[in-house]
Amino acid sequence: MIVGFIAWILVGAVAGWLAGLVVKGGGFGFFANAVLGIVGAAVAGYVLPRFGFFLGHGLIGQILHAAIGSVIILVILSLVPRLSR
Repeated sequence: MIVGFIAWILVGAVAGWLAGLVVKGGGFGFFANAVLGIVGAAVAGYVLPRFGFFLGHGLIGQILHAAIGSVIILVILSLVPRLSR
């Protein structure tokens, strides 16, 4: 159980880091990026299958899946300050 939790955090951290690279200026630091990656994985798990998009199984697929979800979240977060002006 501990190993699964550590793997979950590491996948989230890598996915959040990748999303921060894709969305310029979108990174929030290691811990926030890890949380972003974990939340991004949940978002991607809900959104991507609805569009018929499937990356496959395995660690690389999980990281890419979570990174896509993280990018979606970062893009939405980058739009929020613009809406409040």
